Amino acid sequence: MMLMMQTMQQEKGSVLAEVRARTALRGAHLDPTVPLERASSVTNEVWLTATHVVRVNRRPNNRLYRETMVAAALPPSVGYPRVVAHGGGRGEDWLVAERIMGRPLAHVWPDLTDGQRQSAVEQMAVRLAAIHRTMAPADLPPIEGAPQLLELGASDPTAPLLDALQRAAHLDHVDPVLLAEAAEMVRRLAPALAPFEEPTLVHGDVTFENMLWHEGEITALFDVEWARPGPNDLDLDILLRCAAYPQLHVAPAHEARTRPEDYAEVPWWLGKAYPELFEHPGQIDRVRVYSIAYDVRDLLAAPPTVAPRHLPELHAHHRLERVVKKRSYIDVLGRVRV
Repeated sequence: MMLMMQTMQQEKGSVLAEVRARTALRGAHLDPTVPLERASSVTNEVWLTATHVVRVNRRPNNRLYRETMVAAALPPSVGYPRVVAHGGGRGEDWLVAERIMGRPLAHVWPDLTDGQRQSAVEQMAVRLAAIHRTMAPADLPPIEGAPQLLELGASDPTAPLLDALQRAAHLDHVDPVLLAEAAEMVRRLAPALAPFEEPTLVHGDVTFENMLWHEGEITALFDVEWARPGPNDLDLDILLRCAAYPQLHVAPAHEARTRPEDYAEVPWWLGKAYPELFEHPGQIDRVRVYSIAYDVRDLLAAPPTVAPRHLPELHAHHRLERVVKKRSYIDVLGRVRV
């Protein structure tokens, strides 16, 4: 009976999602009766027509409206799809863009040769560098819930992170000693972030799920809803994390085929293609703070319900422990040759 009810709820949810997509097409003055194909996505409801992509954000933050502002500022070399229209209200905002040929790079990555993979990273680096040269729109609203708990331009950018660590230490089923060690590490490494203020954009979610691959080429870099002004190595943190834990950054339907060993060379290829990402003074210390800021955000968003020893290997508590104990992907960063 419970399984039947769950199935009915899923079917109802899918029907409502399709209604939202067709409402968006109508709002964009496009044919709302065209065939729709549901696309896998980590964060939004995504639907495809033969010529357009419809994205619907169900969170109450109007992130897709904000994304249209970023998209308008990006140069063509980024390959962001042309926005046709956006609309909707808080908790149901939508964006319709032209469809570009290709499949998400994360979905085809297991089938690519090493040469194709290296070429993909090199092409991605060119598009990412174009974002990093783009001035943030002056009226861009602040982002809500950015992946790293850090405050741009503040006298102490780590203040939100230290506050979050203090709150996390009072959660059930966490190791308070680990949280205290993480806080001490953040205080010690904080000077490496200075100055933590840039007028140019970072992508904010530059995973292989957010790039399209078609006939040997990266055809688009999209999903800039997390874009914001900041130092370019904020994106380095995301890319290194994506390479180390790719299962966490791919749509659920593709998790089974996603293996960390297939991404092992990505940091090295990236270092050769975009050496400027690795050239900040105190680079390893900076990325370590970024990583703690990412993991603590996840820890608060999904607090553990059992003791750490019973948590999945990739739970935020374990990821944080590896960073603090210097047993994480960051600790191979010093071996990247540029």
